[in-house]
Amino acid sequence: MKACVIGLDCLEPTLVERWLVDLPTFARLRALGSYGTMRSCTPPITVPAWSCMMSGRDPGELGIYGFRNRTGYSYEMQGLATSDWVKQERVWDVLGAQGKRSVVIGVPGTYPVKPINGVVIGDFMTPSLESAWCYPPTLKDDVRAWLGGEDYLFDVADFRTPDRARILADIHEMTRRRFTVARELWRRERPDFFMMVEMGSDRIHHALWHYMDAQHRRHEAGHALGSAIHDYYVALDREIGRFLEGVDLRETMVILVSDHGAKRLDGAICVNEWLRREGLLGLKSEPPGPATPLARCAVDWSRTTAWAEGGYYGRIFLNVAGREPQGIVDPSAYERTRGELSHLLAAISDDQGRPLATKVYRPEALYRRVEGIAPDLIAIFGDLHWRAAGTLGWPSIHTLENDTGPDEANHAQDGFFTWVAPGIAPTSGPQHIDILDIAPRLLAQMAAPVPQDLTARANATAYTAAEQSVVEKRLEALGYLG
Repeated sequence: MKACVIGLDCLEPTLVERWLVDLPTFARLRALGSYGTMRSCTPPITVPAWSCMMSGRDPGELGIYGFRNRTGYSYEMQGLATSDWVKQERVWDVLGAQGKRSVVIGVPGTYPVKPINGVVIGDFMTPSLESAWCYPPTLKDDVRAWLGGEDYLFDVADFRTPDRARILADIHEMTRRRFTVARELWRRERPDFFMMVEMGSDRIHHALWHYMDAQHRRHEAGHALGSAIHDYYVALDREIGRFLEGVDLRETMVILVSDHGAKRLDGAICVNEWLRREGLLGLKSEPPGPATPLARCAVDWSRTTAWAEGGYYGRIFLNVAGREPQGIVDPSAYERTRGELSHLLAAISDDQGRPLATKVYRPEALYRRVEGIAPDLIAIFGDLHWRAAGTLGWPSIHTLENDTGPDEANHAQDGFFTWVAPGIAPTSGPQHIDILDIAPRLLAQMAAPVPQDLTARANATAYTAAEQSVVEKRLEALGYLG
């Protein structure tokens, strides 16, 4: 059994459902296997979600809570979560130990590129074409030749830009080039395991969601870009269909999957500004202006109980005596302080005074175990319709602008999946799985060892002989078996 995983970052399942009539490849695969929604990790963000998916481990077990993570208890020590942070085995590591070859293209959490039994192209965090972005290194010349002398694109430049027409063109071009390389590598390598992740589906949501969504604050009815996301989904469907022309579904499972979904962004809670107004974060002087990063503010740590990092969710850290350099929270008051702060965060309303239904989590209650230096609290504002802004100097605790550049969408908790394989019975309706189910089920389907603590999740249902016959007939009718 071979496996082919096509990852579509941030692909939104409700949009696939809405536009299915225009997505013949998605529709055909749905008819052959299981499909539905996949609950992402908390937080539902690209890093760590793809590593969670491919390892069966939650963010706490990985010790990765976002793009940036604390590397020590000083106020400045933060590191970018690259492949060096991923200590747990992922699917291709397990398979490689069994002598099986893999092709891995653009999967977040793979740069810096590490040698595997197979081929790797780095993810969107690859700094440049001058870096060591592939394994083996000679692959660089092959990729450029396959692209007719054009450069491979790891990501689109400055996707948070007001030049929406430019970003749309760049997204389509990046996708075209990635799938071109993917087809060539599949054809040449014929690996046991293949995985690629396309980032265009994430970038187009963040840039253009408001043109599509009539509920968005900045919606412009009749805008020329109103169909841009729909048209991109159609283009993705076409690229996937072209790729699958070279895949024999009699011997290969195919999984289409997103790491999380997408939804409109209503605004941001300026969480450090809120902490300051609550008397929990002290400054020695006023911020020099709006959207000033905390690192550029004169923080009075002797008067600071807590501070926060912004992003798609809020990470709140307590300034604990004996832990942080100038900590003031007595360790004996740690749990009480955390509880009080949780209630205060949960009570924050939106800009109209309406409840936000914010959820605040303690990491040790959320994850199977907690590695590294986790936030003391994790805050999900407004069911992810609101993000967290970590900057200071705002006139209000609410802002309708993103403090890191134009952004029209946030992440949604549920991603998308379609799974076609001889070991997965076709379903008559949508299913709901968990992101941590995927790695153990995939390994079990490939008759590969499943880590002992993940075996409970490897419970895929096998075909009966009659079902196998039905599916093969469907494959023939749909043109997948030549």
